[in-house]
Parts: sequence; C-alpha cells; structure tokens
Amino acid sequence: METNHILVVEDDKEIREGIKIYLQSQGYEVFQAADGIEGLEVMGREEIHLAIVDIMMPRMDGIHMTMKLREKYDFPVIMLSAKSEEVDKVMGLNIGADDYVTKPFQPMELIARVNSQLRRYRRFLEKLEPKENVHVIGGLELNEDTIEVSVDGKPVKVTPIEYKILLLLMKHPGRVFSAEEIYERVWQERAISTDTIMVHVRNIREKIELDPKNPKYLKVVWGVGYKIEKQP
Repeated sequence: METNHILVVEDDKEIREGIKIYLQSQGYEVFQAADGIEGLEVMGREEIHLAIVDIMMPRMDGIHMTMKLREKYDFPVIMLSAKSEEVDKVMGLNIGADDYVTKPFQPMELIARVNSQLRRYRRFLEKLEPKENVHVIGGLELNEDTIEVSVDGKPVKVTPIEYKILLLLMKHPGRVFSAEEIYERVWQERAISTDTIMVHVRNIREKIELDPKNPKYLKVVWGVGYKIEKQP
C-alpha cells in the first residue's frame, strides 16, 4: 500500500515537529517547511498527497500559498488558524482549502481530519481513473461488471442480445460495423439474414435515444452499417 506524503507548513518549529511525530506514528511520510515559499519548493521536489498549512507565517502566509498551489495541485489542504483569525479562516476555505483546525488543537483531532480528507481524495481520484470495463460515450454508459446500461444516469433495460450489440459498438466508437459483421460477432455464426439486426437496432434506439428519429448515439451509415457516434 502506498505511503501518503504529508507536507506540514508551519513557522513554529515546536508545533511543526509535534505534528510530524503524530503523523509518523500513523504511518505517514512527513515533509516540513517554515513558510509558504519553502512549502511550494517542497511541492516542486516531492509528491505530496495532503498539506497542513498555517495561516500566519513570514515571507508567504498560508492564504497566498494556498492560492499559488491551487494553480497546479488538487490535493487536500487543511489550514491551521488561531481563534482570532476567523476572517482569514473563511478566506482560506473560499480560495481552496478543504478544512481547518483551530489552535490550540488536540493531535488526534488533526489526525482524524487528515484521515478523512485523504479518504475523500482517494475516492475522487478513483472516479477519475478510466475503468476498462466501463464504457462511456457522452451520457451513454455500459458497465460490463454489472451488465447494466444507463443514459444520463438513468438505468435502461436491454435484452441480452441488445446488450451484446451495444457492447460491440461502444468498444469501438466511430467504427462502422456491417450488419453481417454484427450478426457474426454477436451470434457467433455466419449471417444468413440481417433483418434481425435492423430490428434490434431500432429497439435499442427506442431505449437509449431521446429522439429515435434523430439519434445522438446509434447511427446508420446507409449502405454500410451501424456505429456508435463519438461524442465530444
């Protein structure tokens, strides 16, 4: 399992070291910086998964540092603030921080916030990862693992044959398949008549198209065959 890298940006060395000790006890790898400029330099050298950033620091404060890092990075940022810095705390959340902890704080509260933000960030990254068994064309989605089809998030009931035809076409968006080729790939036998393909295509259109007479996804290339149109 990959070790998460935490950057602690805090000008008070005692607080910074204390946070480091607690984070390391939870298995995190910790990098340190005494101000925003040092923090940005660390990010340029290391892969960081979460940053804990104090608001009040010399040279570059936490607000300006967060603004700069948000130009390039999307990992979670937890801000540390004194009770007297309520306005700065709100500003920090508005410019891209994900959470804040008010000083003085209990170490386990900070650890809990770190764990929560990292779980949320992992889920976010998982959603971004392309899934080999999920095919998405615009609002049309086919999931091979669950054998489900949906359009704009709404489930669509298809027959096993309709599913196989859709799967073939969605795996090759933009490619035109003749009726004969569709039949031979789906039925696994030589096509004698392709009329059945026309019927299935019509039924699929009725289910996935908002306007079946003016289809967005399943197109006919006259005299050639059928294709799933690529979507921008």
